Amino acid sequence: MIASSQHVENQPAADAQPDTLIIGWREWVSLPQLGLPAVKAKVDTGARTSAIHARDIKRVKRDGGQDWVEFTVQPIQRDTSIERRCEAPLLDIRRVTDSGGHASDRYFISTELQLGSVIRTIEMTLSQRDDMLFRMLLGRTAMVPGIQVDPSQSFTLGRASARLLYADTAAGAES
Repeated sequence: MIASSQHVENQPAADAQPDTLIIGWREWVSLPQLGLPAVKAKVDTGARTSAIHARDIKRVKRDGGQDWVEFTVQPIQRDTSIERRCEAPLLDIRRVTDSGGHASDRYFISTELQLGSVIRTIEMTLSQRDDMLFRMLLGRTAMVPGIQVDPSQSFTLGRASARLLYADTAAGAES
């Protein structure tokens, strides 16, 4: 028997708690501590940790010898003209295995994530995602507790005019 194709409204799962946020398979997120007002993220419950596309990664010493990383993010997919230089304390270096089974050592940082009305601190890896469509993966540890994924939905929290947001932040930096 083949299931019929019906439009399903975005309603919380039967077992969802009243304060559970339901998100789709892709969402706009903000990383305010990194100065990134909008990044389109692919929600990936198969990935343990979140990852962001970063290049020109440099490990530096700051604040009395603390390790930091400086890196460049191109936050808008298929647009390399918009770049932001970011910095964050280095949390750790860990071996990570990607979906293709390739293991590599990656820098881990801790940063604030805003997803709709939810604001929380998450761990994220810096990785080269040049060949990937999405500039960020939102892994499952960033969604616990209180967030559930409805894979039939996308952008449940609204759409962002990312180019306008980055134009506004660039204009604010120049004044």
